[in-house]
Amino acid sequence: MSDELFDIFLVATPGLEAPLAAELRALGWKPEAQPGGLTIRGNWRDVWRANLMLRGATRVLARIGSFRALHLAQLDKRARKFPWGEVLRPEHPLRVEATCRASRIYHAGAAKQRIERALREELGAEITPDAAMVVKVRIEDDLVTISLDTTGESLHKRGHKEAVAKAPMRETMAAMLLREMGYDGNQPVLDPMCGSGTFVIEAAEIAAGLAPGRSRGFAFEQLASFEPETWDAMRRAVTPQSPIPQFFGSDRDAGAVRMSLANAERAGVTGFTHFMRCPISDLEPPDCAPGIVIVNPPYGARIGNKGPLYGLHAAMGEVFRERFKGWRVGIVTSDAGLAKATGLAWQPPGPIVAHGGLKVRLWQTGPL
Repeated sequence: MSDELFDIFLVATPGLEAPLAAELRALGWKPEAQPGGLTIRGNWRDVWRANLMLRGATRVLARIGSFRALHLAQLDKRARKFPWGEVLRPEHPLRVEATCRASRIYHAGAAKQRIERALREELGAEITPDAAMVVKVRIEDDLVTISLDTTGESLHKRGHKEAVAKAPMRETMAAMLLREMGYDGNQPVLDPMCGSGTFVIEAAEIAAGLAPGRSRGFAFEQLASFEPETWDAMRRAVTPQSPIPQFFGSDRDAGAVRMSLANAERAGVTGFTHFMRCPISDLEPPDCAPGIVIVNPPYGARIGNKGPLYGLHAAMGEVFRERFKGWRVGIVTSDAGLAKATGLAWQPPGPIVAHGGLKVRLWQTGPL
């Protein structure tokens, strides 16, 4: 396998680029911000490690080459000469996605057809709409950049969460919001509206040193550059720890608690997580040092159904103020009014984050 360095692009959830950059730096990379995410320089081992270890990235794109093309005939000719066989294996089907911006080649559909034809006729690959391996072609200012989506299914799909709540928090987003609250694996974490347990399980995994990609496969396993023995050694080198059991989830809904318990078991963190059925009104701090309360309460998509939510947030704020002295509280919401209804002393809210078609922010306090 070549050790030649190339650009690796990490797709970020909009609004969570900063904590992803911090995560990359903590893992030894030097990220540079770009629209939509961050870029690092690395080789194929870095691609594998990014997919295995990153909690905040959505996917990992390997930029395998670029060339100039001013018209479709030139694109066709240069696509045929591109060294596809150095990275792609013809026995695996491919899918092509193309975008054009500020270029003389402006028809993305026509550009996609030229790349597909080159892959079929020069590599001998089958082009199918549901292929796991995606070749991404971006034409901007007449520069054609070829990238491979090395991830496959989005990285928020860790591979061990089957049961989900109605409006699930994605694992990638949960991990970055925990980081935004200063969580480093050592503090207790409590989610009093845990849903399917995402915040609690992510916190426990971080504390245990578990690799987020340990339970799943990746598209890069289909590439010519893939070395199964090296990959297996990389995964085995991640050594889990046994943290203090200080990760707590509760929910008024018994079904949510069952989901959380099942997901925690699949993730291998049952030994240091605790879930119980409990309404907010009955919530008491666990028997541990003060830590972080983080909650993604309902915030209502329509303005007409928010009345009861103001009461819920006010009651929640009262419980936190009266019973959680020394704890720091974080609330994810799309409505500043709901955050303020808690009566908590908020710091300036975090950046707007895209979440399920909504724009939410993390509001957090200092120690209560």
